Amino acid sequence: MGNPNRWYEADTEARLARAQSFGPEAASYDEHRPDYPLAGIRWALEPLRANPAPAVLDLAAGTGKLTSGLLAVGADVTAVEPDPAMRAEFARHHPEVAALSGSAEAVPLPDDSVDAVLVGQALHWFDRARAYPEIARVLRPGGVLAALWNTHDAGVDWVVELNRVARLVEPEPATDDRPAPTHPLFPAFERAYFPHTQRRTAESLTATLGTHSHTLVVTPEQRAELLGDILAYLRGRPETAHGEFDFPLRTLVIRAIAR
Repeated sequence: MGNPNRWYEADTEARLARAQSFGPEAASYDEHRPDYPLAGIRWALEPLRANPAPAVLDLAAGTGKLTSGLLAVGADVTAVEPDPAMRAEFARHHPEVAALSGSAEAVPLPDDSVDAVLVGQALHWFDRARAYPEIARVLRPGGVLAALWNTHDAGVDWVVELNRVARLVEPEPATDDRPAPTHPLFPAFERAYFPHTQRRTAESLTATLGTHSHTLVVTPEQRAELLGDILAYLRGRPETAHGEFDFPLRTLVIRAIAR
């Protein structure tokens, strides 16, 4: 599998391949990836508390996992997603929300058009030198940039071992000792963590991990071996061997006000 940290490096072939790996698995991604805790979404939008229905851009919206939560808290959502298969899944769930073709580096919205830009599980894929100015351009004065990551709860021993078996490296910034991705336009990020769970079985959690980029860019033989190792581990643990269980997650949210 190579160096598990290599995918953090900007502009590498591996990073680009992983960033573009989700489209062919859009239906599985939609079925198996978790949603986001409403408490975390509310915290992301808390600087806009005076506005009960902020205009929010869900950037790199995928199949709409984050949009579902944004709608639930009353946001007026526009989505931008570069992959056509992911947009098709998005439209199936949220036909009432505009889902535009575009990217973080080329946002198809006018200047000063939204109150907040939220990014679910994707900020680490952006070319930030190009994306941050685009995000700042579409934000109104006092607008919020926030990013969310569902991460595995590393305070649970069997989850730590699962990450090792799965050869999983969480997307940045997933730990307290990793700095937030600052930029002159967004110089001061706050962060908060929110407990979350996803109802899974050994088989469906294996399928969830099968939607992670590091399992999508290897050969079919490597993928089958890795997913087989994961399933065997989960079937061998008393916490996960029989029926459904709550898989423990820890959702990181970072937010900043545009300068």
